[in-house]
Amino acid sequence: MSVLGAIVILTITAQRADAQKAVKHPIANEEWSRDYQPFRIAGNLYYVGTYDLAAYLITTPQGHILINTGLDDSEALIRAHINTLGFKFKDIKLLLATHVHFDHVGAMAAIKKQTGARLMINEKDAPLLVDGGDSDYILGGKGATFVPVKADRLLHDRDTIKLGDMNIVMLHHPGHTPGASSFLFDVKDEKHTYRVLIANMPSILDETNLAGMPRYADVGKDYAYTLKAMKALQFDLWLSSHASQFDLHKKHKPGDAYKPEVFSDRSGYDESLTEWEKVYSERSGSK
Repeated sequence: MSVLGAIVILTITAQRADAQKAVKHPIANEEWSRDYQPFRIAGNLYYVGTYDLAAYLITTPQGHILINTGLDDSEALIRAHINTLGFKFKDIKLLLATHVHFDHVGAMAAIKKQTGARLMINEKDAPLLVDGGDSDYILGGKGATFVPVKADRLLHDRDTIKLGDMNIVMLHHPGHTPGASSFLFDVKDEKHTYRVLIANMPSILDETNLAGMPRYADVGKDYAYTLKAMKALQFDLWLSSHASQFDLHKKHKPGDAYKPEVFSDRSGYDESLTEWEKVYSERSGSK
C-alpha cells in the first residue's frame, strides 16, 4: 500500500471515529440492535429491520425504496438482509422515514452516501435531520444523537412519492415529532392487491407536556389531530416503526411461509389508538 493510500484510510477511520463520538444515544435497548431474519411481507414489500426497529424495502425494476434505517450501526445488517432477499443494496434509490429520531434514521447518512439515494422527509422534521436530532423537543439539547444529513426533497401532507410503478402517499401525523408521518400505498402479489399502511403510531413519551413544550408549542394540538386522523384511515394491512407496536413477533416467526393476511389486524390497530387516546386524555386533562 502506498503512503498516500495509508493516509487516506487513516483519515477515513478518524472521521468515522469522530462521527461516533458526536453521536450520543439517549436510550439503549438490546432489541433495537438484535438481528431478525428478513422476509417478504406482501407483494414487493419486505421487512429488513432488526428485532424491534422496523425497516422496510419496497422493490421496483427501477430501483428500491427504503423506509427507516434503525440505529447508526444497522447499516451492515440492513445491507446483509437486502442481499439475503436477492436484491442489491446499491439499487436503493429513495430513502424515507416515519420520523426523525436516532432509532429510525441513525444509519440514514451512511446509506445515503453509499447508495446515492435521494432522501425525502416531512418538512417539519427536516431541521432535526440537519442537526442530528439536537433540536428535538425531548431528546435534543445535548448534541447530535445521529450523524446529520440533509434531505433532497421536503414532503408535505398527502404528497405522493413515485418510483417505477409505486405511488406512496405520505400522511402527516405530527406529535411524536413535528414531522412524524405515515405511508399509504398498494402492493400486489400473484393473487391480490393490498392497501398497506406503515403507521407512525402516536406514542407519547413520558416527558411530553401536552400543554406545550418550549420547542414544540402545538404538541398537544398536533397529537389530537393525529389521533383523530389515524382512526379514519382505511387499509388492508398495517405495520409500524417498531415491530412491538404491531405485534410482529406474534404474527410472524422466522421461517414462516408467506402469509400477508396476518398483518390485517384492524382490531389491533384500533386498540392501540384507543390506548393512546386514553393516555392523551389523562395527560391533557380532557377526560
